[in-house]
Amino acid sequence: MYLVFANSSSSGGAFSIILWLVIIFALMYFMMVRPQRKEENRKKSMLSDMAVGDTVLTTSGFYGTIIDIQDDMVIVEFGNNKNCRIPMQMAAIADIEKPQDSVKAPAEKPQKEEKKLSRREKAAKEKEEAAANKEDKTAEKK
Repeated sequence: MYLVFANSSSSGGAFSIILWLVIIFALMYFMMVRPQRKEENRKKSMLSDMAVGDTVLTTSGFYGTIIDIQDDMVIVEFGNNKNCRIPMQMAAIADIEKPQDSVKAPAEKPQKEEKKLSRREKAAKEKEEAAANKEDKTAEKK
């Protein structure tokens, strides 16, 4: 570092070093700090919207249903066994799924889509239609 300052005796050299430091710190901010803050804000809003009856995914990978919410603790029921209720910290919740998100109304279900055809199947179908049109045209001429 001393050699860099010794070689850059002009003010332009010092300015370029300061410019590079600013660029490096800006990149660190946009690549590391900002995404982490966004994730923290998303998690805070998710935990504040939590309600009894929501399905949660814990950091250990278990799915459960919230039974009770206290200050910084929640009681989660795991599985179909009503006796398996475990108190845990809110920080141990990784994701929340609202009951209305998991069950959609029957009217919202997409209609049956036609089977998607591959390129070969499409080409074969077009050839068949072209042949059928040709036959229809020859039959009309007679």
